[in-house]
Amino acid sequence: MDTAQTSPAAHPLEPLTPDEIALAAGVLGASGRLPAGTRFVYVELAEPAKDLLRAWRPGTEWDRRAAVLLRNPKLAATYEAVVSLSGAGVVSWRTVEGSQPPMMFEEFMACEQLVIEDERWQAAMRLRGVEDFSLAMVDPWAGGYTGPEDDPSLRRIARPLTFVRSGPDDNGYARPVEGLIVTVDLDTMTVTDVVDHGVVPLPPQPGNYYPELLTAPGNVPAFDQVRAPLKPISITQPGGPSFTVTGHAVEWANWRLRIGFTPREGLVLHDIGYVDKGVLRPVLHRVSLSEMYVPYGDPAPTHWNKNVFDMGEYGLGWLANSLELGCDCLGEIHYFDAYVNDQDGGPVRIGNAICMHEEDASIGWKHTDFRTERGEVRRNRRLVVSFIATVGNYEYGFYWNFYLDGSIEFEIKLTGVLSVGALPDGEEPEYGTKIAQNLYAPNHEHYFSVRMDTRVDGDRNNLYEVESTAEPTGPGNPHGNAWRTRKTHLTREADAQRLPDPLRGRAWLIASADTTTALGAAPAYKIEPGAYTLPLWQDGSQQANRGGFATRQLWATPYDPAERYAAGDYVAQNPGPDGLVAYTAANRPLTDADLVLWYTIGAHHVVRPEDWPVMPVTRVGFHLKPFGFFDGNPMLDLPAEGEGEGSGCHC
Repeated sequence: MDTAQTSPAAHPLEPLTPDEIALAAGVLGASGRLPAGTRFVYVELAEPAKDLLRAWRPGTEWDRRAAVLLRNPKLAATYEAVVSLSGAGVVSWRTVEGSQPPMMFEEFMACEQLVIEDERWQAAMRLRGVEDFSLAMVDPWAGGYTGPEDDPSLRRIARPLTFVRSGPDDNGYARPVEGLIVTVDLDTMTVTDVVDHGVVPLPPQPGNYYPELLTAPGNVPAFDQVRAPLKPISITQPGGPSFTVTGHAVEWANWRLRIGFTPREGLVLHDIGYVDKGVLRPVLHRVSLSEMYVPYGDPAPTHWNKNVFDMGEYGLGWLANSLELGCDCLGEIHYFDAYVNDQDGGPVRIGNAICMHEEDASIGWKHTDFRTERGEVRRNRRLVVSFIATVGNYEYGFYWNFYLDGSIEFEIKLTGVLSVGALPDGEEPEYGTKIAQNLYAPNHEHYFSVRMDTRVDGDRNNLYEVESTAEPTGPGNPHGNAWRTRKTHLTREADAQRLPDPLRGRAWLIASADTTTALGAAPAYKIEPGAYTLPLWQDGSQQANRGGFATRQLWATPYDPAERYAAGDYVAQNPGPDGLVAYTAANRPLTDADLVLWYTIGAHHVVRPEDWPVMPVTRVGFHLKPFGFFDGNPMLDLPAEGEGEGSGCHC
């Protein structure tokens, strides 16, 4: 093995290069620590400690490291390792007891053929009139935790679901095999159990979305012909984009940030700051999606155990799409490739995994003096950094939008194909929506936890809840019209487990403990809440035990580098509670702290027939807005049209 040191990265937060991924695997292979048959789950950058990052300057040497997660199926063992890439040595190695790592790509892909070859599964399919097993689709759903037999120390499982195509290009999700539950041992690669809860005929109607199949007889929805195309929209920037990219460092307008990527989280943003009158002021140290959870609300045998943690049980990074110009992204685009690993530890390139571009964002500010009829208007613009992941039947697009007014928006776009069930003739779904003949989609929810390692104008921050309240009629409110805002300092973890209250205009402020403004206040950013509904599961259910983070819209913790994921490090077959429920059990203080906020976004999905066969995009998200961070409107100095930027005009 070649143990020569790799060339030093330009910055400690640069993602691992393909050579570095291969080097990490090679160092472990040469160390003698890897038992025969060990597979590589994840290889990613071991991010340096904050004190190193604060002190680092170009030219400074540091020990660049990789974090490696491994699984040995023969020994049913999980390992964590840290490898020094600078010194080509193993820094740490430990066996992880009683936990299961996420499903690997090779396991994901092997499940289908394994199930199709099982005689018990074949017999169940023949009962449903299926003889051509090559048309079967077997999706490797995570096993969940159905009881003590799923203890992660005992076995490593998946519970795949079956669908049937009528031809190679047919949408097989239109024909779900209801009531057939398969359990696969991923370590031994054997089908351990096949349970048939009774035959429900396959739904008869196709649900195709390829253009050439839309007019086929019986398709739902039915079209006589495909509509004529619209006139083209051309988005051009003759002078090129306004951003500059150096490695993974981005400068755009007054914003500064770094792009990162991990096989579990996908897109990660680091060192987000805003240049205010020549001074770079920090806002966020690190931000990413930390978990997403999709529990289904149907008690039927096929559906009750659908409660998948798409990050913790699979990983969004290695499921990222390669994005295409004009389809996924439109305009003057800068793409970033991403590199993950295969199970041998080799690098795998995902080309164009991250898309970055500018978009017009309508009016930024405007006023017309009615006396003089002079008007001034400036247009807003946003920098969009995004990636899209396909998780089986669903697609999720994740978009970080940075605006010229200093605000940040996180937007999730949900699309793809519904997870559906079959209905007997004459039966209406009780816990879902009928979308075609003998076909329904169960009620379900999507919960996304965004982890924000805050750094609002300094390393120490405080968290406040702000809501509006009416003043009682009396001497201070003689006309009955007065209302005020009340600000409550959330000083401990138990205090900071919050739910929304839109009727009171509830919001949260992240305020600096290190600086004050000219007005004597602490500079702050406001979390402006978005979509969320309280989970509808019952206490004691698998969903309640495992998905605790979803029960609050906001959590706060003091920074701990070991606390990265809202549902815990090891989610697969984890009975819970873990993650934020465990992190906050000590009720640690939050005053003048290095704060981490965990914000939950909810998409409450009562399915519509219009969501079939491919769902129109649904958007959920939230905003971060400056609140006393600036001394006035930070967009006021935008030039008018013809004065350089084309962001505004005189009227």
